[in-house]
Amino acid sequence: MLLRSLTAALAAALAAPVATAADTADAGDLDTVLVTATRTEGTLRDTLVPAQVIDRAEIERSQARDLPELLRGRAGLDVGNQGGPGKLSTVSIRGTEADHVLVLVDGIRIGSATAGLAAFQDLPVEQIERIEIVRGPRSSLYGSEAIGGVIQIFTRRDHGAWTPRFRAGAGSHGLREASAGIGGGIGSGWFGADVAYRRTDGIDACRGTAAGWGAGCFVDEPDRDGYRNRSANLRAGATLAEGLVIEGHLLHAEAENRFDGSVFGGNEADNVQQVVGGKLAWTAAERITVTAQAGRARDKSDNYFSDGSAPRLAAGSFDTTRDSASLQADFGIADGHVLSTGYDWQKDLVDSDTGYDATSRRNIGVFAGYTGRLGAHRLQASVRNDDNAQFGGHSTGSLGWGMQLGHGLRLTASAATGFKAPTFNDLYYPFFGNPDLRPEESASYNLGISQAGAGWRWTLDVYRTDVDDLISYDAAIGLPNNVDEARIRGAEATVSTSLTGFDLNLQLSHVDPRNRSAGGNFDNLLARRARNSGRIDLDRAFGAFRAGITLNGAGHRYDDAANSVRVGGYATTDLRLAYAVHADWTLEARATNVLDRDYETVAWYYQPGREYGLALRWQPAGR
Repeated sequence: MLLRSLTAALAAALAAPVATAADTADAGDLDTVLVTATRTEGTLRDTLVPAQVIDRAEIERSQARDLPELLRGRAGLDVGNQGGPGKLSTVSIRGTEADHVLVLVDGIRIGSATAGLAAFQDLPVEQIERIEIVRGPRSSLYGSEAIGGVIQIFTRRDHGAWTPRFRAGAGSHGLREASAGIGGGIGSGWFGADVAYRRTDGIDACRGTAAGWGAGCFVDEPDRDGYRNRSANLRAGATLAEGLVIEGHLLHAEAENRFDGSVFGGNEADNVQQVVGGKLAWTAAERITVTAQAGRARDKSDNYFSDGSAPRLAAGSFDTTRDSASLQADFGIADGHVLSTGYDWQKDLVDSDTGYDATSRRNIGVFAGYTGRLGAHRLQASVRNDDNAQFGGHSTGSLGWGMQLGHGLRLTASAATGFKAPTFNDLYYPFFGNPDLRPEESASYNLGISQAGAGWRWTLDVYRTDVDDLISYDAAIGLPNNVDEARIRGAEATVSTSLTGFDLNLQLSHVDPRNRSAGGNFDNLLARRARNSGRIDLDRAFGAFRAGITLNGAGHRYDDAANSVRVGGYATTDLRLAYAVHADWTLEARATNVLDRDYETVAWYYQPGREYGLALRWQPAGR
């Protein structure tokens, strides 16, 4: 029913833009800046790979309270969550593994070097200016991890007049939150600072039980599992001379998380996410730009067990850092033609009370990319080689082509390879790691057609990805090994337009992720991926009021490789209302999962039922 309804909505929306929307929306939407797809500044309209941008206006309009909520249901993305706010959340792109997604914050690679995952749940949305999502391999530009795609998060930026802001809110399950910030320009420089606080009593995260095998979190702990997040974001920049710009940034988030667990793995965690970086950009000539960037990302987790009546017991500590530096030169070799070359250096470090056989690893990558336009045709190509201290050299490449067909129509085709380096857990975890593991490898193909006009756009993409040397447990050696293969085929459709005053954004995804490994699981669906998912956002302004609705849904999935644990599909409805009580003050109200659906995205782990929220936002008008 859900898929039929969303498909009907897609068909209606595809038919509508040319006839009714061409004169009703802002053509500037087509010129949205996109950096992540090519590592050079371009526009969303010109990119040859499927991508989307979520800007600050959309973040505020959605009233999403965390990053997993903001990303859920978007084209190609599958979000899994283990028990509500602050609990482990993973993002899969186009049916690939959760650790096949490269996550960047202001150009700096983040994520745990031991687990191979980024802590999406701990990155506060109030500190985010925009998000760029690129679907499909980008290893030929970024190296490891970008098999499924890249998600780049840009933190707040302020230029021009000084802009203060403030927001405070409360809601269901003891939610209380507040944020404040200021930023703006000072002569040839700029500066900004934001702080944010969020706390919730949470829900009972897990319905598991200590009895039996595979019973979720293996404990019976029916209590509320709260979460607290405190964050700060600092940034500054200046023009040192004509064509020479320097900037720096710091994002720091501390989280306290409670979950259902035992004395062995803990039931509380103190987490830190920190990204610090700097960049120097030099326009050496009219068509030559050189950029140097360096940074450090830290992922720290201290786990404890607490029964409420005794001091907390330490249950494990993992503190990983990723140091990185890059040098990139972009050459405008002719009108419409850009050649980029670059060098990336990265070092991962592990500090843990778990005894890893190795605690550091270095990677050096060199790459070259080209974008060009020849009449109605557009070309894109890139190639990269990575030299890793653990597995040696690895080369990847990509090639893209696009053609304008008239009336705003465009056809695109692309092919790319990708790879994912084994994590420290894969390689060196005591009694489990295998230091002889090779990188996981992929080959992907995409064919797309799109049409864009004055304020409206629709896209349709079909793709296939083959992944070899997937790492999984090998019973023959009792260790992880490169033994699995996968074939993933899928399609995505998006529509964004304005119709008679309504802003419509529709996204549909279908994916068929199959296990192609020999054995009893051959041709089974890969675990924790819904084959069908969709999201509809509909908003409209009525004078001082703005109202919106989000319909979000996904089909069933399996939680294990044997496809014996079935997790049912779901559909949720979220409502939101904003009222400008004054030019500078806005009152926001929201109701999520208004039909109070019971559902899970990971087996045994609850999702919140119906929730309400109310907030007041202040920001001087016109800033």
